[in-house]
Formats: sequence, C-alpha cells, structure tokens
Amino acid sequence: MNEIQILKGNIIFTDEMHSFSVHKNSYLLSVDGVIKNIYENLPDQYQDNIVQDFGDSLIIPGFYDLHNHAGQYLQCGTGMTKQLLEWLNDYTYKLEADLDNVEFAREVYGLFAKDLLAYGTLGACTFATSSTQGTACLFEAFKEVGIRGFVGKVNMVTNAPDYIIEDLDVSLEGNLNLIEKYSNHKKVKPIITPRFAPTSTEASMDALGKIAKKHGVPVQTHISENPDEIKWVKTLYPWSDNYASVYAKYGLFGTVPTLMAHAVHLTPEEIEMSKTENIYLVHCPDSNINVRSGIAPIKKYLEEGIKVGLGSDIAGGHKIQMNEAIVRAIQSSKHLSLTDPHAQLSLSEVFYMATAQGGAFFGKMGKLKSGYVLDALVIDDHPLYKNRYTLLDRLEKFIYTGDDRWIKARFIGGQRL
Repeated sequence: MNEIQILKGNIIFTDEMHSFSVHKNSYLLSVDGVIKNIYENLPDQYQDNIVQDFGDSLIIPGFYDLHNHAGQYLQCGTGMTKQLLEWLNDYTYKLEADLDNVEFAREVYGLFAKDLLAYGTLGACTFATSSTQGTACLFEAFKEVGIRGFVGKVNMVTNAPDYIIEDLDVSLEGNLNLIEKYSNHKKVKPIITPRFAPTSTEASMDALGKIAKKHGVPVQTHISENPDEIKWVKTLYPWSDNYASVYAKYGLFGTVPTLMAHAVHLTPEEIEMSKTENIYLVHCPDSNINVRSGIAPIKKYLEEGIKVGLGSDIAGGHKIQMNEAIVRAIQSSKHLSLTDPHAQLSLSEVFYMATAQGGAFFGKMGKLKSGYVLDALVIDDHPLYKNRYTLLDRLEKFIYTGDDRWIKARFIGGQRL
C-alpha cells in the first residue's frame, strides 16, 4: 500500500514524562499510518510527495480519555452538589435506563462521539449502560465518527434500582454477543465493565473475569473513589484485605489489561498491587472534586512506577475536553503540595498521561516518533501568540485556554478526519 503522509509544522510530544520533545518547523512523515521519522529537511526521495504545510501551527499527539461514561453525557453539569452514591441514585440511573431506547441512544451517543472528536479526543474508554442494544448503538457511533474506542456494557446485578440491573445470565449473554460482534473491529473494541464491586456479586465478577481471560478482552471499572464506597465494599466483602483484592480474586485486577478509575484512597498494599504491567490507574480530577471524593496522590503513584492515565469521567466530570482534565490535574496537585511539596505535577507529566500513557492502552500510540501510529492534532493559535511566545508557551496556552476552535486538523491512523 505504502500510503505516504507528510505534515509540516512545529512538532511537540512527550517521549518521557519529565520533558517535551520539540521539533521546530519540521516534517512528520508517515507510511500507511505509521510514523517513519521527523526531519528538519525533507529527504530527496520524498520531495515529489504532497506536503500538508501547517505553517507555524503546533502538531501534537491526540488525546486519549481512559475513563468516561457515555451513558451520562446528557447530565454533565447537573447534580454537582451531590456526593457519589446519592448522585448516582438521584440522577444517573434514570438517564441510563432511558438509553435502552435505541432511537434515544443513537441520538445521545452520536452527539457524544462527535464531541469527543471535536475537542481532540481520538481514543476513549467508555462506559455505556447495562442495555446491550443501547451499548451496540455506542459502538456504531464510534465507528461512524471514526475515532478509537473501548466500549463497555455496564454490568450491574445488585444494589441498584430494579429498572437498571439485570439477571446475571442476561448480563453475561449481552457481553458475549458484543464480543462476538465487535472484537475484530480495527478501531472500536469491547471491554469488560463491571460498574464497581458494590453492584456486582462474587458470581458475576467470577464470570466476567473468566470471559475477559478467555476472549482476551480488557477490563475497566472503579476503585477507591470515595470513602463511603470503600466502607460499603468492606461490608459487602468482609473477607477482603482491601478493595483491590476483591477484583483480584476474580481475575479483574491485571489478569488482562485493566483500567482502574479514580484510585483516590489506595492503601499501601493496593499501591504495591498496582505495580504490574497490566494495571493502569486513571486519574479523573474534575469528577473527584465535583462529587467530593478527594484528590488522588498522582505524583506519588508516578514515582512508584505505576502507569497512570487521565480521564474526563463525564458526567462526574463536567467537561469532555481533555485539555481541561490536564489543567484540573495540575491544579489539584497544587492543593496537595500545600502539605506535601513533592505532590505537584508538571505540565509534561500530565500531558504524557493524556497522550503517551493513554495511547499505550490502545497500542503504539500517543507519541510522534518512529514506529508509532500517527494520531495527531494540529493546533492553530492567534498570530499575536505566535509572534510573542515560545512553542512550549503556546502549547501551555492551548491546554489552559484552548477549545475546539483551536484545532485545525485531526489525524487518526494517518488519515485526516
């Protein structure tokens, strides 16, 4: 095939957490959607190829949102004075139940997927609802828009309203149907999704863990988000050493690649358990503030060598934009630094979480370097900024103040969407 794409501009990414790689006025060359190299001067053999010249714009990796709830998208910004468990009961479950309606689900999920792409999220790991037919609509929305996704049917068999839970056999059958239908899709794939331990049973977690292992499907769920939730888990599973051990017993903690969202209040034992290849913690700063869960000590987790990605966690989080999540992660860490001077996160660390670390869950993505898939955004800011500030200053300004109007182009797998 050998389809060649050449982009020209100011290329910025994080090859490692603590610094940016900056290539001013350079060429980014990809072949069949995979980056070959960055060049200051285009080699002679490519001189006859078309160059998409973006001038003085910034070319950065796309964002990867490792935790959000598509089934809650319409309620973003509502119920924000509630704590987690009352927020679920007062707002969330009613909306999720309505998304069993296929026509409504298509409309909501279509809006959700389009907004992800608009704001530069090129890959998202998302919870749908317990409805199998509604979840299928979310798969189709991702496919239509063209972004990457891991889409999860939410498994709930207990401790929630009757109108939102399912019998275990029905839940498992829905998972298997979605796995059979979508596992071979290139960009959008299934992910096993127990909502969290309190709405699961030992039988359901055991079955889901076995399905994940047998079919090689990743797992996503919540852990240690809220103190009341942690107490509840201990009451439901009195034999457990900690929250993580409940999942671990049933193959839902690192047996396959696993996303554990929030992780605000991990014990020292759970931190040690998280130092495994298949565990990704997902920091969701907006949500943790909104539902009063606390601030996760992300800097500590990074220093312990744990992989940490970033999530919008809509609708606990109120903004779908990942640049907003980056800002909130930095701001939250500043609050922790008032009592722990080492807690503050740098822009490069959180940018790495939102791009390189998030992209790693999808494959070799999230960096603009040789061998990586070309998923990228072109950021075009105002000439007054370009003339006054450095490239890294301009990137920071986009992160803090930019929106979809700043994104001039979006590339997924080397193709412009």
